[in-house]
Order: sequence, then C-alpha cells, then structure tokens
Amino acid sequence: MLMDSPFCNGVKPLKIVVTGGAGFIGSHLAARLHEQGHEVAAIDCFHPYYPVERKERQFHALTGGRVPLVRLDLLDGERTKRWLAEFRPDVVYHLAALPGVPYSLAHPLAYIDYDIKATVNVLAAAGEAGVAHVLFASSSSVYGDRGNVPLREEMADGRVVSPYAAAKYGAESFCHAYAHLYGYQMTIFRYFTVYGPWGRPDMAIGTFLRRLLAGEEIVVYGKGTARDYTYIDDIVEGMIAALHRSGGRSEVFNLGAGAPVTMEQLLAELRKHFPDLKIVHAPERKGDVKATWADITKAERAFGYKPKVAFAEGLARTVAWAREYER
Repeated sequence: MLMDSPFCNGVKPLKIVVTGGAGFIGSHLAARLHEQGHEVAAIDCFHPYYPVERKERQFHALTGGRVPLVRLDLLDGERTKRWLAEFRPDVVYHLAALPGVPYSLAHPLAYIDYDIKATVNVLAAAGEAGVAHVLFASSSSVYGDRGNVPLREEMADGRVVSPYAAAKYGAESFCHAYAHLYGYQMTIFRYFTVYGPWGRPDMAIGTFLRRLLAGEEIVVYGKGTARDYTYIDDIVEGMIAALHRSGGRSEVFNLGAGAPVTMEQLLAELRKHFPDLKIVHAPERKGDVKATWADITKAERAFGYKPKVAFAEGLARTVAWAREYER
C-alpha cells in the first residue's frame, strides 16, 4: 500500500508530467499520482527496447485509461519544448531512457541519444516552461563495481563499468547544470533493482518468472552476486514523498530497500513457488556489477523514505501477478 493522499495535509493538486510514463516505474507512478488528485500527463515514445504491446497493456492496466498518454520522441527538442510550454506543468518526473546494461554494450551510441540528449531536451524545455521541480530517474549503476558495501550518494565518482552507467552519470551532470541555469528544484533518484508486478521483462526476476511458468530452466550468470531488490510500491512512495521535500536545492537520493539479497536467497525464495526449479550456470556478463546495496539514510532524513515491503512478500506478490498475466 502506498502513502496516503497528501491532500489530507492541505497540499494542492499539481500539474505533473511523467516521461517514460508507459514504462514499468512510469506507469505505476502516473497511476498513483492520478489517484492522489494531481493532473497527470504521461509521455512515451514507445521505443522497441521491449514490446510496445507490453507497454500499452501495463499502462492501461495500471491507469485504467484515466491518464492521458502522449506519444512524443524527446529527441525532438523543438516539439518537446512546444508541448511542455503548452501544458505548463508544475513538476516533471523524467524517467524516459533506454535501460539495461547488456543492450548498452551493443548499442552505446543509442544511450548517448536517449539517456543524455533526450534528457538535455527535457531539462531545457522544463526551464523554458517555468517548471518548479524536475525529478530525474538515475541508477545505482553510477557507483560502478564497489563490492558488497553500503553505497552512499557521495561515492559515485564516474568510474562506471558499462555505457548505460556512463550515460546515467553524464545525465546527472546535465541535471545539475540546468538546475543552476534555470533555477528549478532538482531531485535525482538512484534506483536499486526495482521489481514487482509489470516489472521490466529483461530483468532477472521477470526473465526467471517467464521461464519458470513455461517449465523451462533459468540461467544464472556469475557467482556470488547480490542486488538490493526494491519493491515498486516502495519506489513510488519515495518518489512522491520527495515531491514535497524542503530545501529547494539540487540533491541526489538513493531509493533502495537498504538490504542486499544474494542470488542464493533469490533462488531459495523462488523454489518456494516453483519447487521443480532447474538452474543453468553461465559465466559472468560484461558490464554487470557483483553487488548493489543502498544506504538510504539521506532519503529517510530528507523526506521520510522507509521501505515497507520485505523481499519475500514482494516476490510472492510478483509471482501471483505473473501467474495471472505472464502466461
């Protein structure tokens, strides 16, 4: 269950744009913001990184058709500027990007386009439209391969291990620059392995569940890996709580569970739902880090972020959803 409506505390409705609004996190976020009474518009270019039909299904399932969805390629800077000027939002959540490490190894220049150039277009358009607060979706990948230690915001130093991470780190720098140029409040989120219903189909849990439901073996890359798996409801709660944070400065915040889950723990939880689970081990993939672990102290202090969904519960909810929708 996500946070209660802020209007109980006298907070007025806002005009909010969610870019990448038909994606996994974007669809959940747009739906929740609408539930809270905000005027929300979603933007998505429906890049074929994963099936367009999947995005359309999840957006409709989560929003019920109550949030307008604009098909707009943010690489078109002039159209982006015109659209934001016409809508005149108070807030922009910029989630649109190409995700994923493996794809970035094969198509690095696409990440410069969609994760940096498109971000610059949004940042400039937001400034010209008089947006008060821009919230940007970054990634724990910007920390590089640090080992199994808690990652604090100040630990990111640009020594990344994939083109995807490099693009996200570069986009963060542009966020700071444009916040300075235009004077809007900037909030940067670093997500830690978000999962849950309608989770991205290319990520480990989504891939495992599809194969398990089909009675197939799953492939595990490398050994000794761990991820700070964060349930989608907790991520969305944190993103909305940050909307009303005080201070007005550009800030970076980790949004994670604050507790890494090893691959062995993940497999043990999956076996509770799929007793016949079969595993094939494969070599470690280039660009993957061995572990992620979010230090969430800063977000907790700044806007009360506190994850509520334990991993076993979140996975159980995700398995129940997959049994209904992924067959």
